[in-house]
Amino acid sequence: MEKMNAILADSMEHMKKQLGVGTNFDVLYRVVEIGGKQACIYMIDGFCKDEVMQKLLQHFMGITADKMPKDAHGMSKQLVPYGEVDLKDDWGEIEYAVMSGVVAMFIDGYEKCILIDARTYPARSVSEPEKDKVMRGSKDGFVETIVFNTALIRRRIRSPQLRMEMLKAGSSSQTDIVLCYMEDRVDQKFLGQLRERINSLQVDALTLNQESLAECLYQRKWYNPFPKFKYSERPDTAAAQVLEGNIIILVDNSPSAMITPTSFFDVVEEADDYYFPPITGTYLRLSRMLIAVITYFLTPTFLLLMQYPQWIPKGFEFIMVQDTVNIPLIWQLLILELAVDGLKLAAVNTPNMLSTPLSVMAALVLGEFSVKSGWFNSEVMLYMAFVAVANYTQNSLEMGYALKFMRIINLILTAIFGVWGYIAGVLILLVSIASNRTVSRQSYIYPLIPFQAKQLSHQLFRTRMPDARK
Repeated sequence: MEKMNAILADSMEHMKKQLGVGTNFDVLYRVVEIGGKQACIYMIDGFCKDEVMQKLLQHFMGITADKMPKDAHGMSKQLVPYGEVDLKDDWGEIEYAVMSGVVAMFIDGYEKCILIDARTYPARSVSEPEKDKVMRGSKDGFVETIVFNTALIRRRIRSPQLRMEMLKAGSSSQTDIVLCYMEDRVDQKFLGQLRERINSLQVDALTLNQESLAECLYQRKWYNPFPKFKYSERPDTAAAQVLEGNIIILVDNSPSAMITPTSFFDVVEEADDYYFPPITGTYLRLSRMLIAVITYFLTPTFLLLMQYPQWIPKGFEFIMVQDTVNIPLIWQLLILELAVDGLKLAAVNTPNMLSTPLSVMAALVLGEFSVKSGWFNSEVMLYMAFVAVANYTQNSLEMGYALKFMRIINLILTAIFGVWGYIAGVLILLVSIASNRTVSRQSYIYPLIPFQAKQLSHQLFRTRMPDARK
C-alpha cells in the first residue's frame, strides 16, 4: 500500500493525477493557509454540506501559528470542530473516502490526511414504497441512501446488540454493503461465511446492486427459479427479521433490504399478517398460500380436463369450452401467459397521463374483441385473467415468476403427455422446492423438512406475540 508523505506539493500532485483534478469539474479543491501552514482541501461538489464547509473554513482561517499542533493527530483532536473525523495515510483509503464524499484536508508537514465526514447525498423522502404497501402499519420505506436505511432500522431496534457492519465490493464501484444483525441472536458461523464471501468477491462493479450481489453470493443451481433471498422495502419488516436472528444486507443505491437466510415460508409472509389480530392475520396468510396453489393448478387442470372430459365431476359440465376452438387450448394459454407479461412491461413504461386510455384499449382488445374474433375462448380468458390478477397476492415478484415458470412447464407436459405429463409437472414443482437450499445451506421448506410441528404451526398460523401472553 502506497503511503503519503508530509510534503503538501507531493500530495497535491498525487491527487491531481489520481482524481483528475482540473478535468473533473465536480472534484473541487481549495488551497488555504492554516496557522501559518499551507493546506489544501479536496471535496466532491454535491456531496458536501455547504453550510458546514463555510463554518469550517472560517474556523481554520482563524487559527494562529502558536496554536498549531505538531502533527495531524493533535490537529484532529484539538482544532477540528466536527464529530466525524478520521486520519489516514494510505492513498487507496484516502481516494476512496474522497470519491465517497468525505472532505480530505492535507496540511504541509503533516504525514496523515485529515478526513472530515461532512457529506450528504441527494435523496428522496422515506415515503411508503409502491410495492410493499400495507393496509395498516407504518408508512415509511427504504431509500437509495444506505445511511438513511440503517437509521430507519436503528429507530426500531434500540438495543446495544444491534450491529451494522460495513463492507464493500467491486474494484471500480467500491459499493458499500452493510450487514445488519443482532450479535446475541445471529448464527455466528453463517455470519462468518457470509462476511468471507463478500470480502472475497472478485468483481469490477455491482452494476445491478442487490441482484449482482445475490448472484455472486449464491452461484449454485441458477436454473432453480425459487428465490434464495427475500427483498423488502419496509424497515419494519427488516427490523422484525433482524430480531428473529436473520441477517439483513443493505446495498448502497438500493431502496430495499435483502433478508437471509430465507425459506419458502418466509417468502410468503407479509407485514399485514402481523398488523391485524391473530385470526385475521391467519386468514390472510392461509388465503395467500391457497391462492398461490390455485394459480399453479388452475390452468393445467383445466387443460387436463378438456383432454379427458369424462373426468369432469357431475354438475361441473359447465366448465367445458362451449364455443368452437379455432386455436388449440395449449397455444391459447401460452399466448396469454406471454401477453400478460407484455401488459406488465407496457404498464411500467407507459406515462401516467396515458395509462388510463391505454388500459381501456387493452381491456377491449384482449377481452371482448379477442373472443369474438375467434382467437381465444371465453373460458380460457376467464381462467388466465384470474391467474394474472391472483399473482399479485404474492408480494415477492420472484416467487410469482417461479410459480409461472412451473405452471408453463406443467401446461406443456400436460398438452404432450396427458395425465402423465400433468403428474410429471407436479413432481418437477415439488422436487424444485424440496431440492432448493437457502444461502446458509439449510432446507428451503423448513420446518416441514426436517419436520418441526411447533415451528410449522407458527409459520402457517398467526399466533399471538410472545409479549402479549404475559
